[in-house]
Amino acid sequence: MELRDTPEEAAFRQEVREFIAANLPDGSAKRGARRFEDDDRAWSQKLGEAGYAGLTWPKEYGGSGAPYSHQAIYLEELARAEAPSHLGVIGLGMAGPTIIAWGTDEQKERYLSKILHAEEIWCQGFSEPDAGSDLAASRTRIEDQGDHFLVNGQKVWSSFAHIADFCILVGQGLPDAPKYKNLTYLIVDMHAPGVEVRPLVQITGHPEFNEIFFTDVKVPKENILGGVGDGWQVAMTTLLHERGTLGFALSATLDVAVRKLIALAKERKVTDAILLDRIAREWIELQALKYTNYRSLTALQKTGVPGPEGSASKLVWSENNQRLTKLALEILGSHAQLTNGESGGDGYWQYQQLRSRGNTIEAGTSEILRNIVAERVLGLPRSR
Repeated sequence: MELRDTPEEAAFRQEVREFIAANLPDGSAKRGARRFEDDDRAWSQKLGEAGYAGLTWPKEYGGSGAPYSHQAIYLEELARAEAPSHLGVIGLGMAGPTIIAWGTDEQKERYLSKILHAEEIWCQGFSEPDAGSDLAASRTRIEDQGDHFLVNGQKVWSSFAHIADFCILVGQGLPDAPKYKNLTYLIVDMHAPGVEVRPLVQITGHPEFNEIFFTDVKVPKENILGGVGDGWQVAMTTLLHERGTLGFALSATLDVAVRKLIALAKERKVTDAILLDRIAREWIELQALKYTNYRSLTALQKTGVPGPEGSASKLVWSENNQRLTKLALEILGSHAQLTNGESGGDGYWQYQQLRSRGNTIEAGTSEILRNIVAERVLGLPRSR
């Protein structure tokens, strides 16, 4: 893996930087992690029009057909500029690639272009209150009614559900079949009768996540991805893409946080050797994460399919970010109790610490990710 940009990559990086500088909405960088505060549809549409949404998607589906290295550069530059991500992040990173892999020609024609241009927003209906990260234990029922499917159940931890137009939903399509062969994967219209969304207020004070209730929701037969009972395989495609291209965005975000941490230590004139050692540890962990992501990118470029290594990146980043934000509050001392422009800062670190509590749950809990790394990366025997 060549760690320096090729001339073509360097030119693309400069192009992305210039685009962000010319088009970034006022005040976006000051929001920090508060990416759910605004509906950034106009910004997302600009990203789509410029060809940055769906960079690696095939051109026949509206993408740019760019190499994965360009996707990594784009994600790095967005994070470094503290720019909002595309509002359709779930559509771009999860629903879209799954439709490309499993969808019919009619489904690709219907959905993909609108995902790219943020005309339709997607959410994910995987996690449930009683199943947690165990997707195969889903209790949501998908009944075949002949000319349509009937959906009943509840999902939780569904980002963007309060503004979503469609949901990628996994539920019990064959309740009597063996585990992993009992699931069905549907595209559900979030405006259909019987769909109810209840925003959940997080510890940050923002209603970032949602519960979704499905009561006798009719879903057309043509909205299935794969076949009845293929839900597990289709869902694995979704999750591989979710974690496979996430690493560079996460390491770039962590890079920003480490630089802010170092700046905070200088501002506060930190001289305590233990604190300085802990700051150095965060910088070292960041470098290790970067090189891990480069190895993952190499494999992705060779195969074209995200591998399980993305789970390791997400696991490391989530725990690093919690540790780093906690350290920042220790450096702030008594001022850590003050937020939102009060003496002691703008509330950036306080918000980041509260938000980081969700890092080890979203996109797979740390326990699930450790199992994936152990079994699929290290080749260890299954523990269950």
